[in-house]
Amino acid sequence: MKRKIIVTLLVVALLALSVSFVGCTKAKEDVIRLNEVTHSVFYAPLYVAINEGYFEEQGITIELTNGGGADKTMTAVLSGQADIGFCGPEASIYVYNEGKKNYPIVIGQLTKRDGSFVIARSEMASFDWSTAFVGKEIIGGRKGGVPAMALEYALKKNGYVDGENMRINYDVQYDLISAAFDGGTGDYCTMFEPAATNFELAGKGYVVASVGEEAGDIPYTCFCAEKSYLEKNPDKVKRFLAALQKGVEYVKNNDAGTIARSVSPSFADTSLSVLTSAISNYKRIGAYVDDMKLKKADFEHLQDIIISAGVMTKRADYDRLVDNGFLG
Repeated sequence: MKRKIIVTLLVVALLALSVSFVGCTKAKEDVIRLNEVTHSVFYAPLYVAINEGYFEEQGITIELTNGGGADKTMTAVLSGQADIGFCGPEASIYVYNEGKKNYPIVIGQLTKRDGSFVIARSEMASFDWSTAFVGKEIIGGRKGGVPAMALEYALKKNGYVDGENMRINYDVQYDLISAAFDGGTGDYCTMFEPAATNFELAGKGYVVASVGEEAGDIPYTCFCAEKSYLEKNPDKVKRFLAALQKGVEYVKNNDAGTIARSVSPSFADTSLSVLTSAISNYKRIGAYVDDMKLKKADFEHLQDIIISAGVMTKRADYDRLVDNGFLG
């Protein structure tokens, strides 16, 4: 009798362990490890999708990590530390051009314009791109980075030649631009939101122009994953993008204040008023996409900008590097 009880208990224990294992496997299958290039209100539709429960509706749990740069986000994807990367598609272009077989494919776009704003030291009643920078210095970020290249493109478009009729300062790291400008470096600088709004509210500078408006539409930040991951997880990727598209529609159809309240849990250290101002600025310049499908013309425009900056000479094949088929 005692032996029968022990056997019964072992069977129950094994069944419980089996159920637990199945549950863990299922949970793992429903997780997507997403690595973002940086944490910014510029990516409002993503945080709306998280905070409004759109991923949960699709049966997906997001494990979000911060890469701290497109190169680091891409490293996370290529090393298997992340399932999907969220960064500029230039990172995928560079890997593709290197000849990697299991290269990361771009599967959806979230922002379609550069998100940086030009900050001046004094308030300007009117701003003219063609004259404002003559003989001036502007802090432009890391050379070779898309923010710097978009700025270069906007300046070249208006007749500027770096080192001749103006100067771009590439020596200041992205996260130190505000401090350097406040300390007296440069006549202008570029900042993303909400840094631009906070800087202006502190009376240290004034937002006078948008680089994104001047540089035009480009696939600025997109989602990418290795070919092998997409082949193994097509349904999960489709559900992931469906949740994001709901976030995109939310941002499109609501005012800045409503969107700010939705994303606020993702930005605990930023006031609602600053978030509202930042989102309002991004909506005003048309930074957010309406449709997550990446257009070929915009993809080629980004490559024009990269080639113009001298960062690469070889174009990537849009039809091989971009797959809009996972979007509904």
